[in-house]
Amino acid sequence: MTATARSETVALRVDPALLPEIKRYGALDIDACFNCGNCTAMCPLSVGNSAFPRRIIRYAQVGMKDELLASKELWTCYSCGECSETCPRQAEPSEFMAASRRYATAAYDRTRIARFLYLQPLLGTIATVALAVLFGLFMFVNRSGPLPSEDAGMAFFEWIPAGLIHDFGLIAMILVFLAGLAGVLTMIGRTAPASGIAWRGLGDREGLRAVGSALWSSLAIESLGQKRYREDCESSEAEVPMYRRTWVMHAATMLGFLGLLAATTLDFGLDIIGLKHTGEQVPIWYPVRLLGTVAGIVMLYGATGLMVRRWRKDGRTRRRSFTSDWTFLWLLWLAGLTGFVIELALYLPSPPVWGYLGFLIHVAIAMELVLLVPFTKFAHAIYRPVSLFLQALQRRGAVGGA
Repeated sequence: MTATARSETVALRVDPALLPEIKRYGALDIDACFNCGNCTAMCPLSVGNSAFPRRIIRYAQVGMKDELLASKELWTCYSCGECSETCPRQAEPSEFMAASRRYATAAYDRTRIARFLYLQPLLGTIATVALAVLFGLFMFVNRSGPLPSEDAGMAFFEWIPAGLIHDFGLIAMILVFLAGLAGVLTMIGRTAPASGIAWRGLGDREGLRAVGSALWSSLAIESLGQKRYREDCESSEAEVPMYRRTWVMHAATMLGFLGLLAATTLDFGLDIIGLKHTGEQVPIWYPVRLLGTVAGIVMLYGATGLMVRRWRKDGRTRRRSFTSDWTFLWLLWLAGLTGFVIELALYLPSPPVWGYLGFLIHVAIAMELVLLVPFTKFAHAIYRPVSLFLQALQRRGAVGGA
């Protein structure tokens, strides 16, 4: 290859608009960075040749878009803030990493919804609220009739047919699955080749063993247990009580949301096989209802804690917040609160009208939360495990020629 050809090849890979674009997602101070490497020296997760966040910052500075979007380390960062606390130029590398993840989420999303929500915060918030209102109006217009009589108790699914909610929820889950799958495949298409993953070798016994081990490490140990964060990144919260630590509140929010989703899915599943009708009143200790109640408490705790910390700007990584972050936390919090409003209404001797209003709001917000998963900060719960899975495969030698 001639020198001219090499120059043209490099020029094709460099995007001078990359850094300005990432700054639109929140990396406002990164221009101060002169790549001294202090952030890498301080980062407890920077081991071996990972050299992050310095390497990711350098990718952005020189316009190496493909390399940045193919970086697994982008999703390894837990935003502990050590790099920002010690940066001699106050370039806020931790904020840069968060902005880069927002940028990557928007880049992986084929629908461009994530980009709209991040870059048009006011319009995005208005659209989010409008969508929830439309969901509520649609169900209200399609209700079965007037409110049930007091003798019927809180007959939510007689007022709004269970079939309508079931079909609506099923459509929402299918759309979310397709959008999430498209994003994950886009991410893997960029990340796996850069990792040298040898897919062909994963079908034999050793390959399947590597896949199983990588799944356990990425899903159970890291995504749910957050082992590396607890062991390597928690020094800044050494004096903070366990119940107030960042990883606990993040885990509570994620597990609570997943628990509520599982309880809803199981409830409809039991209806399909005839073991329990949707909306049928059961004791609090009934497994599905108990799962939903516990998950709701856990999610409310996590979401409330995260909102309080953002409001107080508690910690270096929470000094700036995106509107989309607040919107998503508020939706989670309202979903949990209205869930317990429904629980309270069920136990009262006479059915209150506000119980039905709470039910309508709860279902509308729950539908919207499910639909927004691939496009908001909760998308991290999708992309981080995939990145950790690829990293675990790479560590276990399931790689090609790199």
